[in-house]
Amino acid sequence: MGETWFPPRDRGEAEEGGRLSVSVAFDAGVAVVTIDRQDALNALDLPTLTELRDRLRELADDAGARVVVLTGAGEKAFAAGADIKYMSGLDVGEAKEWGALGHEAGRLLETMPKPTIAAVNGFALGGGCELALACDLRYAARTAKLGQPEINLGIIPGWGGTQRLARATTLGYAKELIFTGRVVDADEAERRGLVNAVFEPADLLAKTMEVATLLASKSLVALAAAKAACNRALQGGHAENLEAEVASFGKLFATEDAKEGMTAFVEKREPNFVGR
Repeated sequence: MGETWFPPRDRGEAEEGGRLSVSVAFDAGVAVVTIDRQDALNALDLPTLTELRDRLRELADDAGARVVVLTGAGEKAFAAGADIKYMSGLDVGEAKEWGALGHEAGRLLETMPKPTIAAVNGFALGGGCELALACDLRYAARTAKLGQPEINLGIIPGWGGTQRLARATTLGYAKELIFTGRVVDADEAERRGLVNAVFEPADLLAKTMEVATLLASKSLVALAAAKAACNRALQGGHAENLEAEVASFGKLFATEDAKEGMTAFVEKREPNFVGR
């Protein structure tokens, strides 16, 4: 996979030597976003989270990025959470702004019109777990550890964890993890629906890329419609959501991809989707 580094911003967000703490690499329509602060277990400080938010904004509008994979550099951590040293100096107003920045990164992962996948290669705690929860799919290394331990700091999850953890698992399980701050291993996370599958550490990224490459071969317009419809499943009224589904279903019949997909099926060949 050829790695592509975006140029550093003028905000002073680059690390020493001009190397950013968030990189983006492209491979066959899949954008792999890597958080890289290995000396801090990929914990998210203000420059790193801002850079991540900005990269996600760019990728949301980039037609060349058909699928986005989020992971952490190294073997120890996906993202070990927010940088506690940074948070310890925040006042109420600054804390709200910090929470809003995390929410924006999560919102982009959750709502961008393309699949997002978390490859959880190690610790995914606090804000790291919340970013993984914002992704459409989550795959974990067998050595991964996940949890929302904010209660141990006298605070609560602030980047969507109180809402998305309950939706990914159950309300009772979410309350247990959030109230106790308990950290769980990958096998328990899989049993409880917190992650979709667990792989050996050496296989995680390759297995994740297999799924991502498969999704990248699908119709972009159909994937966007499917994601939007599924995101409504646990929100609003059931009847209204069904109406929205059938409306979206019908609109897709005007697309080139729908015509190509059905024609290819009849002709017993693979479809060639163009994203229109």
